Amino acid sequence: MGDIERRQQEEEGGAVVRVVPRIAAVPAAEWDACARGVDSSGKTCPANPFISHAFLHALEESGSATRGTGWLPQHLVLEDAAGGIAACMPCYLKSHSYGEYVFDHAWADAYERAGGSYYPKLQAAVPFTPVTGPRLLVHEGPGRSEREGLLLQAAATLTDRLDVSSLHVTFPTREEWELAGKHGFLRRNDQQFHWRNESYEGFEDFLAALASRKRKAIRAERKRAIEGGIEIEWVTGKDLTEAHWDAFFAFYMDTGSRKWGSPYLTRQFFSLIGETMRDEILLVFAKRNGRAIAGALNFIGPDTLYGRYWGALAEHPCLHFEVCYYQAIDFAIAHKLARVEAGAQGAHKLARGYLPVPTYSAHWIRDPGLRRAVADYLKRERAAVAREIALLGEESPYRKQ
Repeated sequence: MGDIERRQQEEEGGAVVRVVPRIAAVPAAEWDACARGVDSSGKTCPANPFISHAFLHALEESGSATRGTGWLPQHLVLEDAAGGIAACMPCYLKSHSYGEYVFDHAWADAYERAGGSYYPKLQAAVPFTPVTGPRLLVHEGPGRSEREGLLLQAAATLTDRLDVSSLHVTFPTREEWELAGKHGFLRRNDQQFHWRNESYEGFEDFLAALASRKRKAIRAERKRAIEGGIEIEWVTGKDLTEAHWDAFFAFYMDTGSRKWGSPYLTRQFFSLIGETMRDEILLVFAKRNGRAIAGALNFIGPDTLYGRYWGALAEHPCLHFEVCYYQAIDFAIAHKLARVEAGAQGAHKLARGYLPVPTYSAHWIRDPGLRRAVADYLKRERAAVAREIALLGEESPYRKQ
């Protein structure tokens, strides 16, 4: 996979789409201005920390998302007639399907068996981050939907020019997912479990909203989690130090080695986000006799707390639930955040107040035969996911209204 510097001249308005092989080549202020944008009602969209220039730059600068790891940056930048950046899209040329959390391994296997070459492919995503957020980053102003469409068209055109099998837009917003469908992309659904803050004043208010049996179970779990002198510490902002990152990285490596075989993020990544995003980071540590034995990394958005990574060097009952889920709820209530998103998968979150919500992806597949097969599969999969979300919703731990 070679570095590619191309310009795609669009017919309307003299707009130019440029393919940029390094996020550092895009001015941070201009990227972030697009990343905020406005919604259809004209209100400013909340910033998502993962689509910020700082987060993407840390992934590349640390060697976590680069050519060597199979994530070759191919970011799309839409320049207006005056040369200013009007829109952009985080995009990568990939040689595998790891670190995406939208699983297409079966598609790749089937295509390879039929004699095709599934890899490389294009991925419009935030590496290693299954968090819903904008993928079509458009600067504030009129013509927003037109520029979003130009990005989608340019990305699809890029698949032809690079002669790759497909383009996958993963974890976009629902609005982007619907727009992609109008542009001929195949649409896919999955689910996650999120907690919603109903203006609770404290954790007891949240518990009061649960059925009695669930309420008692959570109280018992929280009690067990801090038995034996376990203490919980929140660390954020200017209090973050390299010693904290050293401790957390040990937890991350332990969990990553067991779950993925080879953890995705380098130690330098954590130092970089500690420098550039410290006010958007919450580390939750569990300590025994003053020594951290477990921890969780969260990112703080304007209205959402995003749980990302967890690890522990010592076994302790219910500690995972406490550090990852209940402490996140405590923090969200204390800081009046609307939601907690606790990452991919995990039906066990349902009993702890996290309810199923749909997630989205959109797929542009060049080969007509593969496209037909995937389209048929996705039609059945969407129906199955909708049924599962409905069934899980009936198992809600909240009191019936």
